[in-house]
Amino acid sequence: MARYTRIEVVQTIENTGLVPLFYHEDIDTVKQVIQACYDGGARVFEFTNRGEAAYEVFSGISSWIKKELPEMILGIGSIVDPATASLYILKGANFIVSPILNPEIAKTCNRQKVSWLPGCATLSEINYAEELGAEIVKIFPASQVGGPGFVKSVKAPCPWTSIMASGGVAPDEKNLSEWFQSGVFCVGMGSKLIIKNQDGTFDYQKITELTKTSISIIHKTKVSINQR
Repeated sequence: MARYTRIEVVQTIENTGLVPLFYHEDIDTVKQVIQACYDGGARVFEFTNRGEAAYEVFSGISSWIKKELPEMILGIGSIVDPATASLYILKGANFIVSPILNPEIAKTCNRQKVSWLPGCATLSEINYAEELGAEIVKIFPASQVGGPGFVKSVKAPCPWTSIMASGGVAPDEKNLSEWFQSGVFCVGMGSKLIIKNQDGTFDYQKITELTKTSISIIHKTKVSINQR
């Protein structure tokens, strides 16, 4: 079961502004990636449900995080049906991220007071997701949906909306500043943050550096926005 409340999840996401997301079938690789992100300051991590072994790997890393990285909030992404959401909640998922808007997933999460971040591509979908109880909505794929300009347009009539941009976000100052200046609540990053060496192995030191740099840029941008 979830160890963190919906409020704690949202507050932690807001504090860091960054949600790393990753899938790999090898549990030791996943642990090292999570540790690298944690060392860089990340306190929320989205494991994606994208492979045959995803459920078994998630179960293992959930137990590991509870013992070794108790401050890391683990969630599951790429969930498209309520049954799968239930399985992961039983294994300790603290939040559920979906690429789509499925009201049945909302019911499953709300029943157990677990955070639900649905994927939306229009203002109508965002409004419906909020009616269903979503505190944060995910625009996906963010760049293709409309990029920072889309976020800014949504925030104009709906300033209360909290948006996570995922897809097309990069760990550099220009990109991150543009997203946060447009009004995003947080960003999700995968392969552009969790990078590999030329030989195909993951560069854990670089992942830590990019995570730390990204969070620093996000915080600096937020301070600049608040001083306007």
